[in-house]
Amino acid sequence: MTDEKKDERLSYEQARAELATVVERLEAGGTSLEESLALWERGERLAETCQRWLDGARARIDAARQRADA
Repeated sequence: MTDEKKDERLSYEQARAELATVVERLEAGGTSLEESLALWERGERLAETCQRWLDGARARIDAARQRADA
């Protein structure tokens, strides 16, 4: 299974928690350039996963509001 497919299976909370860990490691420093780049790329993928969840939640809220207004 590819990392992208694994990321799709993460809940919002799981992705957010892992993203926070990645950010902490980057902010702490002490990693090689290669490791820092890998962490950055992982963080980008996790941020995209979180954004998809948030976009989906927004769409559901908007749809429920439209139904309530109809």
